[in-house]
Amino acid sequence: MQLKNKILLGACTLFISANTMGQQKDSTDLMNTLEKETGTTVNYTTATFKTTRLVNGHTVENVGKGVLDVKISHRFGTLNKGGYELFGLDNATMRMGLDYGITPNLMVGIGRSTFEKTYDAFFKIKILRQSSGKRNMPVTLSYIPTVALKTLRWADPSRKNYYSSRLFYTHQLLIARKFSAGTSLQLMPTFIHRNLAALKADPNDILAIGIGGRQKLTKRLSLNAEYYYQLPGHKIDSSTNSLSIGIDIETGGHVFQLHFTNSVGMSERTFISENTGKWEKGDILFGFNISRVFNIGKRR
Repeated sequence: MQLKNKILLGACTLFISANTMGQQKDSTDLMNTLEKETGTTVNYTTATFKTTRLVNGHTVENVGKGVLDVKISHRFGTLNKGGYELFGLDNATMRMGLDYGITPNLMVGIGRSTFEKTYDAFFKIKILRQSSGKRNMPVTLSYIPTVALKTLRWADPSRKNYYSSRLFYTHQLLIARKFSAGTSLQLMPTFIHRNLAALKADPNDILAIGIGGRQKLTKRLSLNAEYYYQLPGHKIDSSTNSLSIGIDIETGGHVFQLHFTNSVGMSERTFISENTGKWEKGDILFGFNISRVFNIGKRR
């Protein structure tokens, strides 16, 4: 009888212990749920775009700390050149660039374009990050200043030419929001200053607003588009607005971008303020960007 009572007492003790542990686990799960519902954690949005470039212009994405991104961009000739020049494939301009992540929110980059033998340098800093929960931020905000140097020989070397006349400056704000896993939009207010305008009637300061977006099609494929509108009174009369459409293909360490654009240049001052191509006249260029990243620094 005593043995029976001991067994019964032990069983009751185990039941009470198990029930207490279960209540504690349920309480922990409930607290975790309440934390998520009441927003005591910060959930940052990631992968708004696949890479740091949309087509010609930047996105709010940065390369990671200690990561080197090697970019090679090609623009062939216009399709209206016809079969004799293989619809533009006989001609090409190129930009080679190196982007490096100093911190998760700060990157720098340099590049050289064959178009007008232009060098460019920039840094990109992420000021705000889209997030939900404890910190609710509806958009990601980045700032990019760029300086470009045109190194073509002077058109008239006999006149007095200034080195400063070769310099161009661009300031951009990138305002992006990821609406869903497959849809992202971005606005790009842009200011461009040219130390030397080609004509007296041309403005030195250009104002433009860009809009771009990404629509995910499959796990590794997305559709991209961007358009830059130059504000009246702050544009070169002979210039046209840049429109580009393309797709991103992600293949492991590479992001391969194929696109059609009416812009030959690949620096901001060329494809935003000095573009002359017209889609309706067949001034459409096929091109691509290749991005390959390398980890060359410590991430922590």
